[in-house]
Amino acid sequence: MKYFRNSITMTLLVVALFAIFGLAVSGTTSATELPVSDIKYSPVTSGRYDFDPAHGIIGFGVRHLGIALVEGRFKDFTGTVNFDEKDITRSTVEFTAKIASIDTGVEPRNAHLRTADFFDAEKFPEMKFKSTKVEKKGKQYLLTGDLTIKGVTKQVSLPFTMTGAVADPWGGTRFGIEASTVINRRDFGINYGNLLPSGALDVANDVKIDLHLEAVKAKK
Repeated sequence: MKYFRNSITMTLLVVALFAIFGLAVSGTTSATELPVSDIKYSPVTSGRYDFDPAHGIIGFGVRHLGIALVEGRFKDFTGTVNFDEKDITRSTVEFTAKIASIDTGVEPRNAHLRTADFFDAEKFPEMKFKSTKVEKKGKQYLLTGDLTIKGVTKQVSLPFTMTGAVADPWGGTRFGIEASTVINRRDFGINYGNLLPSGALDVANDVKIDLHLEAVKAKK
């Protein structure tokens, strides 16, 4: 109980400090009311664009014990978009992620995920995706392709959005991509897990995939 009382006291103190600091800096304007600058995007032109892993995330989330979402990411990946501005359906996307680069913020868990219980990184060092179809659905797009994990290939669909293009500070042109979907890990032979008395699995079957990527136009 003492720990929780101390935690509540610290939380209230932090909130008070933020409130005082916010008033001192911005008068009566809160952080959520700060103006947002208009961004002037350019059209995304045809060509090859490569993923920038330093400014992108191939992430996932899995529910633990049926109560909390544990998130992670693959830090080492490459990918390419071949974009056709005249006919989006002729565009293609592919990427490869190194399984050994998995990071959930807890190294013992990372090590376990690399074993045969989960991804078996030594035998299957890469996860791959290669698109088979790109469609436009209103303001959103739908990317369909073959996802290969642990030597098993399944078709998946990822609804995604794109930003317009911008000129970056390094002389390049890039645009943003965000996509999300849910897959069942057991479809890919990742079967580790136990049923708990509560009826929940210690590691859920459904895995939420989240992609937040920047693609940089390849220089000729």
